[in-house]
Amino acid sequence: MKNLVSILGCLAGLCACSSHDPILPGTRTAVFSTTQKNILNINIEQLPETSPKISAEQNEKCTYTQDQENVIWDGEKKVFSGFPTGNSVKSVKKPVCNGNYIYAGLTTGELVKIDAKNRQIAWIADVYRNSNMTGGATIVDIIAPIVINGTNIYAGGLGDALCKINDKTGAKTWCTDISVGLPFIVTQNAIFVVSTDDNLYAIRPNDGAIYWMSPIKKQITPEYHNKNIHVGNQIFDATTGSLIK
Repeated sequence: MKNLVSILGCLAGLCACSSHDPILPGTRTAVFSTTQKNILNINIEQLPETSPKISAEQNEKCTYTQDQENVIWDGEKKVFSGFPTGNSVKSVKKPVCNGNYIYAGLTTGELVKIDAKNRQIAWIADVYRNSNMTGGATIVDIIAPIVINGTNIYAGGLGDALCKINDKTGAKTWCTDISVGLPFIVTQNAIFVVSTDDNLYAIRPNDGAIYWMSPIKKQITPEYHNKNIHVGNQIFDATTGSLIK
């Protein structure tokens, strides 16, 4: 999925989401209340020469599939059935596996962790901004690949949230007000994200603060090479965020 422009064209004319969790009882909780991005405007130290292929390796090892109705399949056997919703964009979703667990982003703006052996839900985490759940044509679909890095899960959705989640508990360490629809890059000292607001962001992993942001011409999956970020034919210095080409 190289270009998000055609996907975002599907957002108009859809009905609003409910304020109640479609899978678990009770009211859904906001991941954060502020609308301010914490932009530091500082350089990043000790970046690697190349980016680890975390997401690609996890996808290769996971044989489960997922359809547009939030159902996860093991061949022809259902492993998990979520709540179907029309509030989504057409995309090819694929769960991620780690040990005996399956992780999947849903059209309901939820990240779910499932025990593959007994098909029990370990936890569900909301990945969206609370204001996206009230009125309007809201899309909170999680279509960007989920990234597992050690004991942390990184998930971003179209509900204006990129979150770092504790793998054991499902609790959110932080969420940043960035809408994500494309694969993003996770390194030890920075996360690089192309957002739907036509900006490239460099995010600090420990607290979600933004090192720097730079405008981009097109929403294209970023690539990391020799401490540079390539977004289509644009090249950015990954340390400073300055445009090289």
